[in-house]
Amino acid sequence: MSTAISPTAYNYKVVRQFAIMTVVWGILGMGMGVFIATQLVFPELNFGLPWTSFGRLRPLHTNLVIFAFGGCALFATSYYVVQRTCQARLISDSLASFTFWGWQAVIVMAGITLPLGYTTTKEYAELEWPIAILLAIVWVTYGVVFFGTIVKRKTKHIYVGNWFYGAFIVVTAMLHIVNHMSIPVSLFKSYSLYSGATDAMIQWWYGHNAVGFFLTTGFLGMMYYFVPKQAERPIYSYRLSIVHFWALITLYIWAGPHHLHYTALPDWAQSLGMAMSIILLAPSWGGMINGMMTLSGAWHKLRTDPILRFLVVSLAFYGMSTFEGPMMAIKTVNALSHYTDWTIGHVHAGALGWVAMISIGALYHMIPKLWGRPQMHSIGLINAHFWLATIGTVLYIASMWVNGITQGLMWRAINEDGTLTYSFVEALQASHPGFVVRAIGGAFFASGMLLMAYNTFRTVRASKPAEVEAAAQIAVGAH
Repeated sequence: MSTAISPTAYNYKVVRQFAIMTVVWGILGMGMGVFIATQLVFPELNFGLPWTSFGRLRPLHTNLVIFAFGGCALFATSYYVVQRTCQARLISDSLASFTFWGWQAVIVMAGITLPLGYTTTKEYAELEWPIAILLAIVWVTYGVVFFGTIVKRKTKHIYVGNWFYGAFIVVTAMLHIVNHMSIPVSLFKSYSLYSGATDAMIQWWYGHNAVGFFLTTGFLGMMYYFVPKQAERPIYSYRLSIVHFWALITLYIWAGPHHLHYTALPDWAQSLGMAMSIILLAPSWGGMINGMMTLSGAWHKLRTDPILRFLVVSLAFYGMSTFEGPMMAIKTVNALSHYTDWTIGHVHAGALGWVAMISIGALYHMIPKLWGRPQMHSIGLINAHFWLATIGTVLYIASMWVNGITQGLMWRAINEDGTLTYSFVEALQASHPGFVVRAIGGAFFASGMLLMAYNTFRTVRASKPAEVEAAAQIAVGAH
């Protein structure tokens, strides 16, 4: 619509807060990643202290990049997108504010407790029960704000991006609450309500769907809004986006057992996880192709628009990592790849190439609009950031592929008498050059975030209070 109906002030304050913290946590989380990657090259960097050891800092890194950086990006973009596509202000400013401060509190508490060694030991679910309860309260509040805003929408239609955001919010709540069921024995220690193979199954149902919903479905919501917006083209196929949505959420939830091949998990459950993972390739690539084809007639813009470049390259990495994942879920491939650096490479193809790059592109699109500026302070810096991120990601993934396949082959090489050909230490020595390249790739990526922080600072500083207010006073129909 081109005609304005009535002026609506969107709540951009909470979006601005989350956008800034996305950049801040991105630097801290990725910086921590570079540090622990460097520890594997130079073990002396553990400093002989328990709090600075790889084992303590690695879960801090994953929590900072997934929940702090990724989470803040999802909050910022979902609050932005739901208001603009529903042409309605967030249902409650105070509840939205609570989600911001509550989420930051969870992250700060993670930053304190994880280096001290307070952990449930569950991957991506390490936070002990008091923090897990606060996280659940914040998340349910997030759901109330998001779905409440959709209920009061001025538009008849619910845009497809909001379906993805909505599914990610609902499923993440379910995963978090079920997997964190535990019996507290003290303020900082609890034991899982489940045991043995059941505990492992529930943990990887959670763990893989933290990837499948938190790190995929939510960011697809981002993709379905920001790619068409930045390309200034309608989504290639709206019908395909609906098929993509239902197929993805139907299949993803079953893929968790592929993390437990050749374990005590019943064989039928392993096979089911493998089959569902392979079928998952179809909706994943359907979404990737839908995003790519949105650029039909707009490919020339990639020459001059580094923001669009971030978004499109993120889709390429999404396509690559969602091809690699189903392949690694096949039992015979998994027999080689499991427990090796290949898995680490696969995770970071998705984390750096897909999640981080689409978040960065979305932020570069949003930030000028949130502060009433025509564009970011420097397009050249965005361009430099793009190349640092792309080169860093490629170095990271390639080094981990080489390391992983090397490790897998060395670990299962046997002599004629059935003894192992190589010791674990020999495999570790062979991995050392890959660790060096990984640290360099990570440093490239993290340094790009510093450019982003400077660019964001200059953009925000150049804005005037009146421009910031005007940015939120959007005429409903002018969207």
